[in-house]
Formats: sequence, structure tokens, C-alpha cells
Amino acid sequence: MLALGLQGSPRKNGNTSYLLSAFMNELEKSGAQIKVIEADKKNIIPCKEYSVCEKKGFCPIDDDMKHEIYPLLRKADIIVAATPIFFYSAPAQLKALIDRSQALWARRYKLKLNDPGQKYRRGFLLALGATRGKNLFEGLTLTIKYFLDAVGASLEGSLTYRQIENPGDMQKHSSVLKEVKEKANQLITPFLGRKKILFACRGNSCRSQIAGAFAQHLAGDKIEVISGGSSPASEINPLMVEAMSEKGLDMAFRKPKSIKEAVAEVKPDIIITMGCGEECAFMHVVKTEDWNLPDPAGKPIDFMRNIRDEIENRVVGLIKDNPYGIKSK
Repeated sequence: MLALGLQGSPRKNGNTSYLLSAFMNELEKSGAQIKVIEADKKNIIPCKEYSVCEKKGFCPIDDDMKHEIYPLLRKADIIVAATPIFFYSAPAQLKALIDRSQALWARRYKLKLNDPGQKYRRGFLLALGATRGKNLFEGLTLTIKYFLDAVGASLEGSLTYRQIENPGDMQKHSSVLKEVKEKANQLITPFLGRKKILFACRGNSCRSQIAGAFAQHLAGDKIEVISGGSSPASEINPLMVEAMSEKGLDMAFRKPKSIKEAVAEVKPDIIITMGCGEECAFMHVVKTEDWNLPDPAGKPIDFMRNIRDEIENRVVGLIKDNPYGIKSK
């Protein structure tokens, strides 16, 4: 599973950095793959209010949001936002990232497309401020709540700290490490024990992506999805995206990857191939199944729809028949 940290402070090695690092380390100890985005170090152009995202679902601005951050927000199982308080909200660098999530909001609420991972994605807020104000975190909490909703995650809780101003204040806090450990464990527990299934095909641009999306959407609490291809394509199949949108599922911001790359991140318990003769070095020690489905690449949309429906039926059967001991929660 991927835990994505959003570091909102522009200060290097400050109190926010310490707090986020402690939280992410606890998630990593429990088995998460962790990735931290430092908003101040990224090329994030503030929203220009072009309104293209509300019509087409994509932001036309070409920066790190497009190439890195949107895909990571979609890939993550856990999103942790960490920030100091700047005038009762987040610093401009993190706020720019939040504002640009309008593209994901538009895909969900304007275009009525559902990210396959949104039902189970969890979010958390870490925040600190210099004053003792009663309402210090209220504005930020609302901002983060609706940001997480836009990116398809639920706000599961927060840790907030007042009177944190000088270098080292967070390290000196008497209970922070205990609180971080407790909350991090609560956040990750629902993801532990899921069966890790690798869906593999040749290009990782169509069949394996469809299977992974249906598995995420229907049983993301029981299955951790991995997908890869023996010869990955440069981009996902646009007809596949169209066919899945007819089911209300959003396949945007996905990138094909090799089987080697996929299993470098997560070692699968089960491998399901699509009939392309994909091979993994460890296949002989992992449960495998071949669905033997024809490749829809270059075929018309009706052919793609048939493959989509066949894969959906097979995923439903996989969950219902449960031949691999996929645990219900």
C-alpha cells in the first residue's frame, strides 16, 4: 500500500517536517510504502481559473501536478497532510496544491466519474500553530476535509499542536511520539491483511488495468491491487478509458508499468494473467491463474466493452467464490 505525505511547510527540517517524518515512519514500520511530497520544492503553478477542468476533467497547466502529483493522489491508499498554520489556513505552497485538486473534484462531481480507490482511501491531518487560539485549526480542518473529499479520501482524524513556534519545539513535546504511533496504527489497520493480487498482461494498458480497477472498486478493503505488463505501453488505452467511464469508473492519471517495477513495490500473494504468456521469476512459488482473454488493442469499442464486462464478471466471481482465502472485514 502507498502512504502519501504532503509536507506543507516551506521551512527545511522544521517542526512540521519532524511531525510528518515521525508519522510516516510509523506507517512504514507497519508495512506501508511511503512517499513524501514537499510542496515548496515542487513546480506547482497556482490555479488560473481556466475552468477547463470543470468541462473536461483535466487541468491544462503543465507542471508537477500533471506529471507527478495527480497520479500519486490516485495511487495512494493513505494521504497525510502536514502543515503549520499561516493565518488560520495552510501556507501558499500547499494551498496551491489543494486548489489544483479542483480537477479531481470536477471529475467526481461534474463528470460523475468514480475513482476506483475512493471508497477505501483514508486521510489524516497533522497541524501545528504558534498561538493558543481556540479556533486555531478550524479553518484548516475544513479545508483539508474538503480537499480530501475532492481527491477521493475521508478525513479519519487529526493531531494538532498549539504553541509550537521555535526550532525543536515538536521534538521536546512530551507525548507526541506516543500520539503519533497510536494514530498511525489506527489509520493503517484497515489495510493490513489484504491479499496482494498482481493483475498482469502484455502492455498494462487495458486488461490488467480494468481488472485492477474493478478489484479496487468492489473489494479494496480485501484486495491490494498491483498491475504490470511484460512489455508496458507508453500510455493506457483511450478506448479502455471510455469503456470504463460507461461503468462510472475513472481511469485517468494511470500509467502503465512493467511487471518488474510493479513487484519491486509489493510482492504479490496471487498472480492473475490475461493470457499473454507473462512470466515472473517467482511465479513457481506464488498462486497463479490465467484468464486467457483476447487482447482488445486495435479493436473497436464494442470489442472493448465485451472484454470489460467479461473481466468484471471474473472479478465478481473471484470475490464471491473466494478461492484464495480473501478475508472479509
